Amino acid sequence: MGHEVVVFDVSVIRSLWETRVRKHKAWQKKEEERLQQSALEKIKEEWNFLVECRRKGIPHAVYRKSCFVDNSVRLLEKTEQNSLARQSLLSKERDKRKSPFVFELSGEQWQELPDSLKEQTHLKEWRINNTLIQIIPTYIELFQEMRILDLQKNQISCLPAEIGRLKNLKELNVSFNHLESIPPELGDCEKLEKLDLSGNLELTELPFELSNLKRVTFVDISANKFSSVPICVLRMSDLQWLDVSNNNLDDLPQDIDRLEELQTLLLYKNKLTYLPYTLLNLKKLILIVVSGDHLVEVPTALCDASTPVKYVSLMDNPIDNTKCQDGDEVMESEQDRQHFDKEFMKAYIEDVKEREHVPSYTTKVSFSLQL
Repeated sequence: MGHEVVVFDVSVIRSLWETRVRKHKAWQKKEEERLQQSALEKIKEEWNFLVECRRKGIPHAVYRKSCFVDNSVRLLEKTEQNSLARQSLLSKERDKRKSPFVFELSGEQWQELPDSLKEQTHLKEWRINNTLIQIIPTYIELFQEMRILDLQKNQISCLPAEIGRLKNLKELNVSFNHLESIPPELGDCEKLEKLDLSGNLELTELPFELSNLKRVTFVDISANKFSSVPICVLRMSDLQWLDVSNNNLDDLPQDIDRLEELQTLLLYKNKLTYLPYTLLNLKKLILIVVSGDHLVEVPTALCDASTPVKYVSLMDNPIDNTKCQDGDEVMESEQDRQHFDKEFMKAYIEDVKEREHVPSYTTKVSFSLQL
């Protein structure tokens, strides 16, 4: 029996495939027209633009106008120019810090200040960070040109009374040390503008003499054990930023409206159950951050969308203790945890300030990685 051979007409097959190709091209053309007429392409374009803005660190407020995205090419070009300008500014700032008037010291190998420092009384700035230094010597009074004392993240347990003789001091940062008290003589530094005492964990009060600091615009006493806002703080008439978060506050003073220049008030992680209506008298207040877990009474006007105040209520993570599989608790320095929390909130608050609208509340969730 012979083989059967099937013979096809090639022209028929060719005609069939040409027809299919024409139909596919026609479908592609219609699909392109449909996409052009739909919002999908515009959404894709905006999304790519948003990703590019995020990558280049452009704030929300720059490219969001009345809830719409301004995706003009000029915006990116302008931002790149601003970025170059910022880099140039940072470079100049670094060069400035290398000035002979600035003393810098860091590293855990340092347990005390070098003896040669005593002879450099011309210095205007001390930047001493991340050391094991516990004592600031009394000869600090010799540095009459001192403008900035940046002493954060050391092991300092007390400040000398002689610090009050630094009549030109403008900034004092002794955050994340081991201070339990502040010398009343600090109130003699009447040119002081910025005071950061955060993260010392054990501070419970400030001396009344600090009421003399009338030029202070920034006070941070967060992550301590204050049960009330210090009286001296309420008498700092130029105060614009006050951070008393992560303390033991049960209430706010009724005369908090004495701080007429106050713009930012951070109260989260306290034990507040209500906010006084006198807060409404602070006409320059633009941001207030609280923990909403215990609050039962809040002035309605604070939450009103028509008010210029950005009111943010944080809900704490209900999972407080993270344990490993073997049952041992994850050990972490309290100061390290507070420092991380503070950096997180700093970034969050900056983001909130850039937004036109803020969320009614925010739940902050902790993540842990177990190996």
